[in-house]
Amino acid sequence: MISAGEFRNGVTIEYEGEIYIILEFQHVKPGKGAAFVRTKLKNLRSGAVVEKTFRPTEKMPTAHIDRADMQYLYNDGDLYHFMNTETYDQIAVNAADVGDALKFVKESEMVKILSHEGVVFGIEPPIFVELEVIDTEPGFKGNTATGATKPAIVETGANVNVPLFINQNEVIRIDTRTGEYLGRAKE
Repeated sequence: MISAGEFRNGVTIEYEGEIYIILEFQHVKPGKGAAFVRTKLKNLRSGAVVEKTFRPTEKMPTAHIDRADMQYLYNDGDLYHFMNTETYDQIAVNAADVGDALKFVKESEMVKILSHEGVVFGIEPPIFVELEVIDTEPGFKGNTATGATKPAIVETGANVNVPLFINQNEVIRIDTRTGEYLGRAKE
């Protein structure tokens, strides 16, 4: 159990039957009245962000989140299949639980499967990935001082905005949290 007065960013709690991670918290002591804790919570199952206030003495259970390294095998419509590389156990996760977490992940890449009490609710892709550009307009010399970008499609089918000098068949580095181009991959 954790009291609201002990909240910190990144702590996971169970509240009203759901699992939340604390994104922001603020202890407020108004001139009049009792102190309270204002929080911004993210529902780990639905991804919704809500704002709640708690009394500092209010207690709730902490939620233990299991993060298991697994290899992404393949997708067969509504199910995504993963394998534990140590035990070779395989699991299938619904497309609704995966969301767009795998839009930058190729088959056979390692990901973290997030679960609570054996129920999988999310997937963490690697923070940085290197993917080949399979379709984009031809690159142009010059005109790079403006920082202009153009759309490109990478090998997983995701769209990324890249600088004008990037050509088809080049391997680029992408931040999976933001979907931003970071640079050319190092050979």
